[in-house]
Amino acid sequence: MLRDRTLRLQYGSRMEAVSVLGTQISADVYGAAPAGAVSFSVKHTAGVQVEVVTDDQSQVAPANGGKQWPLDHRTILKLSMNKASTEANDNKVTVNYYGEDGGPPIDQAGVFLTGIGISLDVDADRDGVVEKNNPRKGTWTWGPDGQGAILLVNCDKDNPFTSGLDCDDEKIFSKEDLRDMSRMILRTEGPQRLPAGYEMVLYIPMSDSDKVGVFYVENPFFGQRYIHVLGRRKLYHVVKYTGGSAELEFFVEGLRFPDDTFPGLVSINISLLESLTEGIPRAPIFIDTVVFRVAPWIMTPNTLAPVNVFVCSVKDNYLFLKEVKSLVSKANCDLKVCFGYMNRGDRWMQDEIEFGYIHAPHKCFPVVLDSPRDGGLKDFSIKEILGPDFGYVTREPLFEVVTSLDSFGNLEVSPPVTVNGKVYPLGRILIGSSFPTSAGRRMTKVVRDFLYAQQVQSPVELYSDWLTVGHVDEFVTFVPLPDKKQFRMLMASTSACYKLFREKQKEGHGEATMFKGYSGTDTKRVTINKVLSNELMVQENQYVQRCIDWNRDILKKELGLTEKDIIDLPALFKIDKMGKAMAYFPNMVNMIVLSRDLGIPKPFGPIIEGDCCLEAHVRSLLEPLGLMCSFIDDISSYHKMLGEVHCGTNVHRKPFSFKWWHVIP
Repeated sequence: MLRDRTLRLQYGSRMEAVSVLGTQISADVYGAAPAGAVSFSVKHTAGVQVEVVTDDQSQVAPANGGKQWPLDHRTILKLSMNKASTEANDNKVTVNYYGEDGGPPIDQAGVFLTGIGISLDVDADRDGVVEKNNPRKGTWTWGPDGQGAILLVNCDKDNPFTSGLDCDDEKIFSKEDLRDMSRMILRTEGPQRLPAGYEMVLYIPMSDSDKVGVFYVENPFFGQRYIHVLGRRKLYHVVKYTGGSAELEFFVEGLRFPDDTFPGLVSINISLLESLTEGIPRAPIFIDTVVFRVAPWIMTPNTLAPVNVFVCSVKDNYLFLKEVKSLVSKANCDLKVCFGYMNRGDRWMQDEIEFGYIHAPHKCFPVVLDSPRDGGLKDFSIKEILGPDFGYVTREPLFEVVTSLDSFGNLEVSPPVTVNGKVYPLGRILIGSSFPTSAGRRMTKVVRDFLYAQQVQSPVELYSDWLTVGHVDEFVTFVPLPDKKQFRMLMASTSACYKLFREKQKEGHGEATMFKGYSGTDTKRVTINKVLSNELMVQENQYVQRCIDWNRDILKKELGLTEKDIIDLPALFKIDKMGKAMAYFPNMVNMIVLSRDLGIPKPFGPIIEGDCCLEAHVRSLLEPLGLMCSFIDDISSYHKMLGEVHCGTNVHRKPFSFKWWHVIP
């Protein structure tokens, strides 16, 4: 249906008006009639289509004005043009009014028309091409058949000499910066100049001024210039009309990610303004609107291939680093070591940052999310990771107290899952929280709001406050498999550990000793018999298993899993003075997953016939599935400080091949 605007004719005179191609002008033929008029005829040039409409009845008016219609207050003229004018006022419509005697016209009303094509265009069908006048460019819909343009937050840093992100300023220093932006083209067609009193204005709502920026590329004689025309303090920009058939190219950047106060949609408008007389304000006669959605930040699960592994070098983890380097070389990815001058003694790489990415049809690049914990590594992501095509985002609470649950060992994501017919093709975010009935620790609202607002990885809140550190990576992880399910969920299990120890006790290995080879332990000789006979420890681990099972039930429900999708890894915990649980021996579920290669905390379990029975058990569970287990000694450098291999490393992974805009949230 054509867009409509009203034009009021005046008898005894001829007006001038612009007709935008693809729109209709409704002319009030009755209101312009002189006294005594009872009928009218319409004469028009060939470039104008005229319909006489009374109620729902429509008749095409012949160009020669040979037909008359009775004058009726319900009658209007519908005027439209489908071809641009070559000169101003080169088309006209004349209305002749007749009296009762049927003689010559008693008066006339008319309008000179200039046909102009105006179309603000974007890549609304998401194929990487800015098509002309897509009818759905002003809306945004999800799904494989959805429409609407996509915008990236320009959160990388293409110029090494600038201090902040590219979206923090209103300048462009290189074409690389332009490639992060979405193209928008203003296509115009018409005479060499607009009729007097008309101008085109590009504008954004004030509510979007801190969310979107627009640049215009000029081509002066000595090279291109990039001019910031919209965003922040600039709400409108007068566009120069160049005449003929023209395309003006703009580049659009996102300034903010979706959040609790911003659902992610922004609009940009072009308006044709008309001024009847000098000194009278201009009024809009045509508006064209395009809508963008800012691309969400997307996390990458363990099932995606690794690109880089990050780890800190501190004074006591040389052997740990050596083992991680060996694992990384097997996995055919790169190791990035953060040295002391940058980590300032902070070894918890997983807790400081989380890797993800953003994606549009024209571009995809990784983005690191910086946690609010701000330990010794707080400057690492800005100084060492942020750069060309590697973005940065953070969320800092203003008033809430930052706790251990705000570290990103407490932020994980599942592989793609289907739950009761609902598909989550990018998986679901997992965050740890307090028990539903308690007022315990919880991830700060500003971070939770950010994660929920991305929409495409609907978060699941688990119960992790029962742990001393309180992170979900202390009891759950995921490993990739080549079968139909494509993954298994691994969970820490105290009941699995007690079951294994009882089996070994029955086999006559009750005196098998734990922590052999670990010289730093301050415990006495620990055997299977002592563990099984320690009633307090049994009770504590029964409590821990109930906490894990609470999460197990949530995960089965929210990820659509059954028991056959879950593998239990033996674990034991002890309760601290505050009533929180910490791992008794290195917690094997807190592993690093590099495709088929797993870097698992060496558990220092009971030695039976020269082998650690915990390692042997885990190998028997995982290696038949095609996974390779490497056990890494982290007991001195991480475990004794309440962390493990996963806590001390971080993995930047390849993005999903799946296009997030095909999701139906």
